[in-house]
This record gives sequence, C-alpha cells and structure tokens, in this order.
Amino acid sequence: MNPAYATADHTFTVPLDHSAPDGPDIQVFAREVVDPARADERLPWLLYLQGGPGGKSPRPSAGSPGWLDQALKTHRVLLLDQRGTGRSTPVTARAAARFASPAQLADHLGHFRADAIVADAELIRRQLCGDEPWETLGQSYGGFLTLTYLSRAPEGLRACYVTGGLPGLTATADDVYARTYPRVRDRVLDFYARYPDDAPRLRKISDLLAAAEIRLPDGDRLTTRRLRTLGLALGMGDGFERLHWLLDESLSPDGELTDTFLHQVMNLTGFTDNPLFAVMQETLYGQGAGPTGWAASRALADFSEFAEEADPLLLTGEMIYPWMFREIRGLRPFADAADLLARRTDWPPLYDPHRLAANQVPLAAVVYHDDMYVDAGLSLRTAREVGATRVWVTNEWEHDGVHVSGGRVLARLMDLAAGRA
Repeated sequence: MNPAYATADHTFTVPLDHSAPDGPDIQVFAREVVDPARADERLPWLLYLQGGPGGKSPRPSAGSPGWLDQALKTHRVLLLDQRGTGRSTPVTARAAARFASPAQLADHLGHFRADAIVADAELIRRQLCGDEPWETLGQSYGGFLTLTYLSRAPEGLRACYVTGGLPGLTATADDVYARTYPRVRDRVLDFYARYPDDAPRLRKISDLLAAAEIRLPDGDRLTTRRLRTLGLALGMGDGFERLHWLLDESLSPDGELTDTFLHQVMNLTGFTDNPLFAVMQETLYGQGAGPTGWAASRALADFSEFAEEADPLLLTGEMIYPWMFREIRGLRPFADAADLLARRTDWPPLYDPHRLAANQVPLAAVVYHDDMYVDAGLSLRTAREVGATRVWVTNEWEHDGVHVSGGRVLARLMDLAAGRA
C-alpha cells in the first residue's frame, strides 16, 4: 500500500533580524508534502501559514485536516513551522530562562512578529522556487501574516486564501478587545443554554478554589481566573462538547476536584507547547500607535458581567493577562520581558493600507459570521479596503472550519480566487 503522503524535510538558516543579516542566525523548519502519485511532477507550491501566534504547522498523518488532501490534488504543500515554533529554533520557557536579562529577552522576542515571518517565507521561497511566486493558505493568524505578506512582498504571491483571519488594518489592541468581550460573553451564555447544569458546576468549582489552595500536578495553584481561561475552547466547532465533557468529570462523588480534571486543566491552560501564543498575542496589534499596555486586562474593567462574583460565572477567551506570567509555570520566565513588550511604543506597522488598496494578487477569504476570535465586522471592513479581494461569509462553521469541512472550504476559496465562483 502506498503511503498517503510523500514528505521531505527542509531546514533553512535565516537571520534573527532580517535588517541585520550579518547578525545571529536561527533555523526555520518546513515540511514538504505531495501526493506520492505526483511526486515527480512540477506542481505549484502552496505555503500553509498556521494560526496562533506561536502555533507550529500540523504534522501529516491519517488524521490530517481535510484541506491538505484537497490541496494535494493540485499543489505541492509546504508546512512551515513559523520561527520560534515546532522545530524552528523553538522559543520555550527553558530557552527564555537562559537570557541574561529581561531586556535582552524582550529584544529577542521583538523579532518574532509577522514581518519577520514573512521575510523568512520570502527567503525560503527563493531557495525552493527561484523567481516563481507561490500561493498561501492562512488560517486565523495566518491571515494576518497574509496581509503583511501582501504589504511587503506581493511579487512572491500568485494567489492567497484566508480562513477566519482578516485583521483590522488599523485596529488597535483596545479596539480589538472592546469588540471581543461581548462576543465571548454571548458565546459563554450560548454554552450555558446548551448545557445548563454546567453554569452551577463551574460556580461550585470556583467556590472550591476560593475555599482552599488547590494545586495542579505541576505545582501551580488553580485559581478562578485561570479556570475561566478554559473558555478559549468555545470558539471551535467542537469546543462546547470538549468543555462540557471536561466538566462532566470534574467532581468526585464526595465533591472534590478529580485528578483527571486537574491534569487536563493543567495541559489546557499551561502554555507549555506554545508560550509565544501568550507572549506575542497583543503585539499583533502594536503598529506604532503607542503601547498595547495589557489591553485585554484594561478592557476587562469595562465589562462588569465578567466580574468573578457575577452570576453566571463568565469564562474568558483569547485574552492574555499579566497575572498569567506570574502564576503559570510555563510563562514565568517571560514575565518581565512581557511587561517590557507591553510598554514598547516603536512597533513598526505590519500592514501598508495604500499598497493593499492597490493589490492585484487574487485574495479569497472566508469570514465566519459568528467567529469568537476574529471580529467579522473588522474583517469585512478590511475586505473592502484590499484590492482583488473576494469574500465568502458563512455561519456554517466556526473558526476551525477549514480543518473540519473536509476540503470544502479550501476548494471554494480556490474557485473564488480563480473566478469560478
């Protein structure tokens, strides 16, 4: 039996700082994937830009997302581990602890935004494809990367597909979180409507955490505010069910928290595999308009329904708070550097609105109407501001639609970009 995929691993040496190519280098890893029956053919390349920030590319297997099989019908796919993730000189808690000072670590982390990732991609494209442009598929944060790519190096792109990831071109962190909290509130209330017993169960767990010091298996104390971060899952297609079944096994017959529950909470909220998600989250919105200043934390005060004593207890979503870097083991080495990043004022712009308005590279994007993570209103505004853009708005899927729809989402985006739909 032939394997489902033919793969080849690639490792590229790139400058940590592309503006200083003679400085330190890092390694960037990518995996080439092709249909074994077409491995010897000259096929167009499709670069996959993973969501995140801080997420490595998927590993091809029997459980690979359906979009991959769809893409391999016509393309050779490159699964990129963005710098700092997976096998690309990973930024981990252990690596962060080696820096001599928070300032040195913060300076290092400043080279892990979209502009650097796009510069890596262009270096890789030239090595693999020469002058030939390639296509991109950007999921979530991968869509943010796509617009940076179109702003900085559109000559490298033949067509772009974006799923749940058109950012506001000028939206600040404050703009983003003012829109995010109401969407998260509505999603949590929908969850409680589907599983009404889970609201009192979460309150019961919160009461237990307030009454006694309960530790996770790694020694971290579990608090209500850390418990509430489980709401991050609710924006995915199976998020309601995953959270419900986690809570279903949370309490033992004698009313104590189970070891199973504590172990899963540790894994789900520990950022062990992707600390860059927390560290870089608000830097996505830093574009020279002042410091991001822990915008999610500041915005929380504007929504009284999110108070811990409010009823029902509302979970939080894709928000990062400064307390996380003191209370979560995997983030502690980043704490002081994260504070410095939050105060930084000189972030360079990631998008060029004038260049995007004149864009001629076909861009096809799906906007999920009920997306909990990326505001549909901002996405649609961006679609109007970027040339050669065609948008498909749907409520058929949640934020992970491209992964769970088989090949349907990618197939339609390819048709849109080609003018076939």
